[in-house]
Amino acid sequence: MSRAAKATLATTTLLCGGVIWFVHYLQRVEKASMHAGVIRDEERMRIKRERQLDFEMQRELEKEYKKSQSVSPVLGASSTSSERKG
Repeated sequence: MSRAAKATLATTTLLCGGVIWFVHYLQRVEKASMHAGVIRDEERMRIKRERQLDFEMQRELEKEYKKSQSVSPVLGASSTSSERKG
């Protein structure tokens, strides 16, 4: 085999190996970034569930407070039928 053929074979072998390594590296990076996205989504869902539970708890507290306290309408907030007639 001539020197040129050996050099060409070595160059193409190294280039092919480099391309394969690079593709595998990119796959690992993409897999890691996709996994990070899943973790972010799980965190968002956890926060959303916590907020929903807090909201429901506040709603229950409001119902309890309304049962035990009389709530009068705020003056000027809405017109009653007697105000409209006058």
